[in-house]
Amino acid sequence: MTAVAPGPTGAPGAGLGTAATAAASAAEAASPLWAKVIDHTRCIGCHACSTACKSENEVPLSVHRTYVKYVDVGQFPQARRAFQVTRCNQCQAAPCVTACPTSAMYARKDGIVDFDKSVCIGCKACIAACPYDAIFINPADHSAEKCNFCAHRIDGGLEPACVVVCPTEAILIGDLNDPESRVAQIVRREAVTVRRPEKETRPKLFYKGAHQATLDPLAAARPAGGLYVWSEQATGHDMVPSGHPLAPNSSAAALLSYDVPHRMPWDWRVSLYTWTKSISAGSYLVAMLLVLAGLLPPESALWRFWAPAVALFFLGVTGVLLIADLTHPARFFLIFTRGQRKSWLVRGAYVIAGYGAVLVAHLASWASGEGIDRAGLHIALAFLGLPLSLLTAVYTAYLFAQAKARDLWQNPLLPAHFAVQAVLAGAAALLLLTAHRSTSIAAGALVAVLSISLLVHLLLVLGETTLTHSTAHAKLAAWELVRGRWRGWFWAGVLASIAALGLLVFGVAGAAYTLAALFALAGLFAYEHAYVQAGQSVPLA
Repeated sequence: MTAVAPGPTGAPGAGLGTAATAAASAAEAASPLWAKVIDHTRCIGCHACSTACKSENEVPLSVHRTYVKYVDVGQFPQARRAFQVTRCNQCQAAPCVTACPTSAMYARKDGIVDFDKSVCIGCKACIAACPYDAIFINPADHSAEKCNFCAHRIDGGLEPACVVVCPTEAILIGDLNDPESRVAQIVRREAVTVRRPEKETRPKLFYKGAHQATLDPLAAARPAGGLYVWSEQATGHDMVPSGHPLAPNSSAAALLSYDVPHRMPWDWRVSLYTWTKSISAGSYLVAMLLVLAGLLPPESALWRFWAPAVALFFLGVTGVLLIADLTHPARFFLIFTRGQRKSWLVRGAYVIAGYGAVLVAHLASWASGEGIDRAGLHIALAFLGLPLSLLTAVYTAYLFAQAKARDLWQNPLLPAHFAVQAVLAGAAALLLLTAHRSTSIAAGALVAVLSISLLVHLLLVLGETTLTHSTAHAKLAAWELVRGRWRGWFWAGVLASIAALGLLVFGVAGAAYTLAALFALAGLFAYEHAYVQAGQSVPLA
C-alpha cells in the first residue's frame, strides 16, 4: 500500500469563481481522508490486533489502544458470542481536539487524530471529552495516548499493525475521498454503523455486521460477582465498571463476558477545586453586591481586606489543585504560552488570572499611600471584578459541557447552579468572619443571602435528581449519584445543607450562624464531590 501525500481538506471559500471552486474541489478530492471499517462478520475475537498494537506502539500493561470486547447473546443452548473491536473512532468533529488546552490532541489534514506527547500537560480533558473511552494516560510517560491509526506507518507507506496482523482481513483502512477504495465502497454501498452517533462527532470508524449489544455500552448485563472469561475486573472508586447495574438497555439476552475496565479521569482534586473556586468567586462577589446595595460600608474591614483576602487565598488553593491534578504539572505554563482557545481550560485560566489581578489590585490599593484615588479605583475594580468573579464561578459548567462523554453534565442549568453555589459558598465564608457580630447589618444581610442561596441550591438539586433524563447515560449517572456508589456523599451534602438552612431560620444568632456556615460549606463540598464523580461513573465502551 502506498500512502497518499497529505493535502488541504478545507471546504472552498464563499465567493470563489467556478474555476477556483473546481480547483479547490479537485484538491480536496486528491487529499486522503483516512477511515477504517471493521467487519464483524469476519472477526473471530483472536486479540491479534490488540497484541500487534501493543508491540508496535510499546503500550504498557493495564492500558490499551485497542482491545476486543466479548458479549454472549442469547441463552444456552441457543447462544453465540459477539465481538467488538474497540478503539479511537478518528472523529471528524473530535471533541478531544476541542477540549485539549495545548493542542496535544490534534487533527491532521488527512483526517487522522494524532497526539503530541511533548506538549501534553496531563489535564485529562480529552479523556473526559471522548464518548468512546478511547484515550488513557500512559503510566510510563504520564501523557495522553490512544490509537492514532499508526500514523508513523501511514507516513511510511505502510498499513497499521492491526490491519497487517488480522488473520481474517476483518480490519480495513482506506481513503473515503477515493471512490475506488474498498473502505469507501463499503461505507457508501453496504450497511454499516458507528458508535454513539447522537454525540455528533462524525466517526470515521465504521462497523459492519456488529451486534448492537456490543456497540451500546449499556446493552449487556454485568456478570454476577464481576467474573469475566479470564479474570475479574479491577475495582475501586476510581474505576468505571462495565455493563449496567440496572436492567440492561437491550431487548436481547446479552451478557458481558470480556471487557477492559477504565479509570475516571478526574478525582477528588477536581471536586475540591470546584468548591474552593466557589468560595473564591463568591466571597468577593457577595461582598461587592452588599456594598453596591448599601448594606456594607465601603470603608468596612470586610470589604477593604477580608473579602478580597479570602477570595485570593482560595483562588491560590484552586490554582494549586488544578496544577496538582496534572500528570505533567511542570508544564502548566503551556496553557498560557500555547493555549488552544476553544478549550474552556484555557479560557478558564485567563478568567482566573484576570480575577486574581483584580483581587491583588484591591488589596494593594488599601496598602498604598493616601494620594491614590481609592474611590475611583474601586469603581473600576467593581466594573472588572463583578463579571470576572461571576465568570470564575460559572466557567466550569462550560468546561464540563465540553466533556461530551458525560451526559449528566450536559445540563443547561449548570451555569446558573454554579453561580448559586458561589453565592452560597461566599456568603458562608463571610458569615464565619461576622457571625460574632450578629447585630451588624452585614451579618444580617449575609444570613439572608445564605438562606436564599441554600434554598435555591436545594431546589436545583431536587430538579436535577427527579426530572426525567433525556438519555440512558444521564439516567444511570443520576442513579449512581442518588442511589449508587456516590449516594453517601450526596445525601450527606443534602442533609448538611438542610441542617444549615434550619439553623439560619430557627437558630439563635452567634454560634448557630457559625455552625450553619460550616454545615453549608461542608454540604456543598459533599454534593460537589458526588456530582463530579457520578458524572464519570457510566461505562462508555
